[in-house]
Amino acid sequence: MLARPTAAARAGLNVVAELLRGHEGFYIDEHYPPGDVSDSASDSLYYYHAHRDVDLEHGHFHLFTRDTARSVRRVDAPHAHASADRLVHLVAISMDDWGEPQALFTTNRWVTGEDWAAAAEVRDRVARFEIDHAYPSWPVNRWLTAMLQLYGAHLDVLLAARDATIDRWAEKRPGDDPRAARSLEVLSWLPVSIDACADQLETGSLKAISRR
Repeated sequence: MLARPTAAARAGLNVVAELLRGHEGFYIDEHYPPGDVSDSASDSLYYYHAHRDVDLEHGHFHLFTRDTARSVRRVDAPHAHASADRLVHLVAISMDDWGEPQALFTTNRWVTGEDWAAAAEVRDRVARFEIDHAYPSWPVNRWLTAMLQLYGAHLDVLLAARDATIDRWAEKRPGDDPRAARSLEVLSWLPVSIDACADQLETGSLKAISRR
């Protein structure tokens, strides 16, 4: 059983500071660490970065699984992975200035250049995500793996809202591909608090915000 993400806070660990340790600066739109982090055993991958135009956020993690069996539609993706891997985006984790998770969100296909998958398939892939090595930081890698386990029910809600956003866009604009719409970037957003997670699960009060 993996430790809950709160174990990092109890140990005084800021996962963002831990990830950025050794870097001389933190630059907008750069991936950290350079070249991203992957685990060949589980075909999992992540990176951390920040955007200039996002308020009240230090940065966010993008989490993926790699799939060599699927065909991929190449897109001009501003925040794509460094290699030509075929990747399915699972979720992004927004981090505040204190290194704490503040929201989970999903992005459109063009944002990361992902190989698009429906919510049900993405949810199946979440269970496969695991970074089980020490580069660049064992605590950060295990923390991210534990986050997906802790927030499994939240991801169900978030991914359903993501697909609902895409469906609404397609209904309003027949003939246009919503996954290529540059004005449609963040598809769903769900504020999170590790302390409040148990209450949300017990009361069934989870509700993601669908965009557009």
